[in-house]
Amino acid sequence: PVREAIEGYRRAMDRNPFLVIEQGMFEDEAHNVPLQVQREIATYLGGRAEDVCLTRSTTEGLALVYHGLPLQADEEVLCTTHDHYSHHESARLATLRAGASLRKIALFEEAATATTSSIIERLLKGIGPRTRVVGLTWVHSSSGIRLPVREIAAALRARAGAPVLLVVDGVHGLGAADETIATMGCDYFCAGTHKWMFGPRGTGLVWADAGNWARLRPTIPNFSEPESYEAWTQERVPSGPNNANRMSPGGFHAFEHQWATAAAFRMHRQMGRDRVAARIRSLNDQLKAGLAQNRKVKLHTPSSGDLSAGLVAFEVEGVAPADVVRRLLEKRIIASTSPYAVTYARLAPSLINTPEEVERAVRAVGEVSA
Repeated sequence: PVREAIEGYRRAMDRNPFLVIEQGMFEDEAHNVPLQVQREIATYLGGRAEDVCLTRSTTEGLALVYHGLPLQADEEVLCTTHDHYSHHESARLATLRAGASLRKIALFEEAATATTSSIIERLLKGIGPRTRVVGLTWVHSSSGIRLPVREIAAALRARAGAPVLLVVDGVHGLGAADETIATMGCDYFCAGTHKWMFGPRGTGLVWADAGNWARLRPTIPNFSEPESYEAWTQERVPSGPNNANRMSPGGFHAFEHQWATAAAFRMHRQMGRDRVAARIRSLNDQLKAGLAQNRKVKLHTPSSGDLSAGLVAFEVEGVAPADVVRRLLEKRIIASTSPYAVTYARLAPSLINTPEEVERAVRAVGEVSA
């Protein structure tokens, strides 16, 4: 359905690019395609369409949030040592511009043995008097651990001291875990939609409620909010609080991809978020159990499905991660290395896989380790 939606919009734009884009972007709500996309996403996330900002990637979403925060020179952003380059750099560049500070802490020594209570304890101990923002990654692409974001958010709300905002990179959890994002407790949820959602390439979102959108300052001119354009024509500042549409980057995008995002969320909703998550969990449990039987394999992903999702990170004794990936590819098994200073081999059973394919991957790793 996603491919068909992309092709449908592409054919329409090729036939008449002006009318299709003019009507789809700038006419009444009944014909506004981005609004229809926001509504479909909101239904899946559990929020409202006006809470959804359309972006092109997780990276873009994180940058919009961090650079939009009104950070002061005496304030601090607290991230973890486990976050992705895009998260760290978004926070670093934003704090550099504001004169604020960035600090990183470790939430665990070994992801495979981490617990919900130990993760929360470390995070709370790491928060200082100047901390105003906490940046976390829901599912770590380094180790495959899935942070208990709902429990973390509750602990942050319950703690004494100045309140902190919770920014979450959620790309490897969206579409892989059965969670209602709008009630998870994070203040800003950033994710691309081309991974586990199987959405079009170059698409993403940021979710926040109205109060948290109002805190931010836009970075890029938008094409989504009529008030911004009307204020420009009248040479005045846009009225009203900041909002998701005001934060959505304007410009001429690959609209056939952005507009087809609705098809991905509709597809997942029709399959059932709980059924999708259960399928992914079953395949990953099978993979972890199979790899755990190999004495030459060290798993870095927690065995519990409550602290993992769709990524399984591992090492093979005596074989470099890049060589593991290369040798698996020779056996027609697609794996990857994690893009971090300390890297592991990774497998990611998803909706497109079968138990038989997972078993074949386990056997292939066994052959690599022999």
